[in-house]
Amino acid sequence: MQKTDVLVVGAGITGASCAFYAARAGLTVTVVDRRSVAGGTTGAGEGNVLVSDKEPGPELDLALLSSRLWRRLAVEVGGFEYEPKGGLVVAATAGSRTGLGDLEARQRAAGVEVVPVTSADLPGYEPHLARELAGGAFYPQDAQVQPMLAAARLLRASGARVRTGVTVTELIRAGDRIVGVRTDQDEIAAGVVVNAAGTWGGEIAALAGVEVPVLPRRGFVLVTEPLPPLIRHKVYAAEYVADVASDDEGLETSAVVEGTRAGTVLIGASRERVGFDRGFSLPVLRRLARQAIALFPVLEDVATIRAYHGFRPYCPDHLPVLGPDPRAEGLLHACGHEGAGVGLAAATGHALAQVLTGEKPDLDLTPFRPERFTEAS
Repeated sequence: MQKTDVLVVGAGITGASCAFYAARAGLTVTVVDRRSVAGGTTGAGEGNVLVSDKEPGPELDLALLSSRLWRRLAVEVGGFEYEPKGGLVVAATAGSRTGLGDLEARQRAAGVEVVPVTSADLPGYEPHLARELAGGAFYPQDAQVQPMLAAARLLRASGARVRTGVTVTELIRAGDRIVGVRTDQDEIAAGVVVNAAGTWGGEIAALAGVEVPVLPRRGFVLVTEPLPPLIRHKVYAAEYVADVASDDEGLETSAVVEGTRAGTVLIGASRERVGFDRGFSLPVLRRLARQAIALFPVLEDVATIRAYHGFRPYCPDHLPVLGPDPRAEGLLHACGHEGAGVGLAAATGHALAQVLTGEKPDLDLTPFRPERFTEAS
């Protein structure tokens, strides 16, 4: 039987970060995934590292720490197209600009860097923006990475043993403690098991007999043909923040537009709870295109070359599940980050490595505790 200090289930960006920081702390690490590296939500994301879209509270605190850690990783590891481009949030009406101003004030008090932008100043940030907008806010801490490259680079830098195409079928117990996993190929003994299975985190938790209510929330992204440099920042409508925090099961869309180093423009964002329905929805794609053109009229005659979609791992209270599970000793969770998984991955891996080595985490993980859902029931 193989043996490892830490067995990470999931080779997406969160699992890769957990592997990296655990290995850097001196632990031996094995990562297993039933698909490929970044084959789930990570591979269907835009690579956002954001603080701008978060209300003050535990998730914003986690995001601020993660933002600092991503900057360090860009130097220490690199190779994943880290772009500290900043985020520009724009308001279409005076009412939405007032609401954005209220959010700015609360975020600033929580440590976020934010610069109010008048309607007249918007073209200085984005020359191709629609001219009738009411104003906005610029967030210099927002950044972007190429998520698949980031996961691959962190895994390589970790030195962890990575096994793909391996499905975990059982968590092995010795008394009340989880001591390893049984897969469809073999058994692996582990000091601890980290559940970084993303949208399927609830399934892994169920193998231990515990409940973690992670649900899929589908989202689409449109990709344009390569263009000359056109969009300087990550740009999104003020309504995006409300959509992120919404509990609505129905379709919600708000314009999110950004360029890539390859010249393509990524257009999102949609959210809907339709289970694991992988069908393409042409009405959703059309709606995203219309909203993007409303922000950037220059895109009207630009061709899209593809569209893709994935499933965000959504928890009912919009907070990830992080830390040891007191209901199953030896099991730690790192899942349920919804659409913020890339941005929060660095802090997640860092915090779990601190827990694994007996160090006090830089952040209080109490709000993210796995058992909070059963406590409330």
